[in-house]
Amino acid sequence: MTATMPSSALKSAAKAAVSPDDVIRKARDAGVQILDVRFCDLPGQWQHFSLPIKELREDIFGEGLGFDGSSIRGFQAINESDMLLMPDAASAFVDPCLKVPTMALVCDVVDPVTGGRYSRDPRYVAHKAEQYLVKSGIATTSYWGPEAEFYIFNAVRFDQNAHEGYYHIDSEEGIWNSGSNGGQPNLGHRPRHKEGYFPVPPIDKLQDLRSKIVLAMEAAGIDVEVHHHEVGTAGQTEIDMRFNTLVRMADQTMMYKYIVKNVCDLHGYTATFMPKPLFGDNGSGMHVHQSLWKGDQNLFFSKDGYGMISEAARHYIGGLIQHAPALLAFAAPTTNSYRRLVPGYEAPINLIYSQRNRSAICRIPVYSKSAKAKRVEFRAPDPSCNPYLTFAALLMAGLDGIRDRIEPPAPIDKDLYELDAAEKILVKNTPGSLGEVLDALEQDHAFLLEGGVFSEDLIRTWTWYKRSKEVDPVQLRPHPYEFFLYYDC
Repeated sequence: MTATMPSSALKSAAKAAVSPDDVIRKARDAGVQILDVRFCDLPGQWQHFSLPIKELREDIFGEGLGFDGSSIRGFQAINESDMLLMPDAASAFVDPCLKVPTMALVCDVVDPVTGGRYSRDPRYVAHKAEQYLVKSGIATTSYWGPEAEFYIFNAVRFDQNAHEGYYHIDSEEGIWNSGSNGGQPNLGHRPRHKEGYFPVPPIDKLQDLRSKIVLAMEAAGIDVEVHHHEVGTAGQTEIDMRFNTLVRMADQTMMYKYIVKNVCDLHGYTATFMPKPLFGDNGSGMHVHQSLWKGDQNLFFSKDGYGMISEAARHYIGGLIQHAPALLAFAAPTTNSYRRLVPGYEAPINLIYSQRNRSAICRIPVYSKSAKAKRVEFRAPDPSCNPYLTFAALLMAGLDGIRDRIEPPAPIDKDLYELDAAEKILVKNTPGSLGEVLDALEQDHAFLLEGGVFSEDLIRTWTWYKRSKEVDPVQLRPHPYEFFLYYDC
């Protein structure tokens, strides 16, 4: 996240405040033939349906478009299935991945009975978090800059049934292919495990593909700062977006994942945002940079503070650390997330903050001494998360820290894996499983309910879904490694 004056983001937001007429004109000028309406389900994936472009009329922005909410994960029961999508004109973009010219509109979900926003719509939660920030009087704007990592593979196969369970990944970059002798000559040049940061081509074989992804993102209106190979062998990658406001950045994170997957697919690759697809190499995180502003003043900056952060920033960190176990139920929301959150591999499992240490859960970047660059980086999230719920939860935890003046543990600038026993015992770690963080969320979520941002119903639905659809099914199935350990017992 580059140190850039927030006025640029404010100007972008102002430009985005378009009317339905602007959207219709943009579609006509671009020769669009199909309208695609999209919304986010509770776990965090886009859903959509499409209409002929003649259906893009001004009245759909006020009357909405109907759909069956009972068929969407985490939404309605079958006896209350009718729902409405209300397109957000400011979200319109021409899809850079489809061959038929298509305009996409991100939508809010509305209950047609009450006429109000739907309580389990993740985008609604994010909107309420932004509104709560203003009402709190603490700040007027929050800025967000997620760094989503992902892997690009050439092939993947997996299955699980009564008599077998397996996965198989292959990649032209995978160091395991250094001795292969297939149909084409083996030209070598592959990043070894944990050595993918930052070799040039031909070791980095994905330069052009990443550039094509970046160009597609820019064409869709996402402001990209940088792209590069990441630490892992076999195609670990990062593309960073310029910071933006909470809801807009959550929208862009959804766009980001969609564009990455589709550009890779178009070129014969497969991309995954799974946190830990490879054993013995780095997992994929989504470090989330965040700051609070009052007008043009960065509330997180103080030239005399540790790491040049203010008291407000320190208390914001205190809120993030105190509520970290509960936050991970949204920010690291899969069973696979806890294959990444383990010691080593730069895993941010330590519940402390530091101005440089990457194994701390909260880091203060010190690349720049500019007041406008000062921010807090929360490093535990991964890109499998729902960005609307994750950003909203992080904001609520930070505001709770400021309101209650929560002091975080003292910062540690040493290598946390080299601490002596007496020092190590003072550093608490993140929980080690999805089940544990769901327990933590049930016990600690009052801060999320402030201002009606989250609801008890959404939290109950989230914990039920995660336990019944993910935690329990994974626990019930034999693991392939168990055969290695126990078959001869």
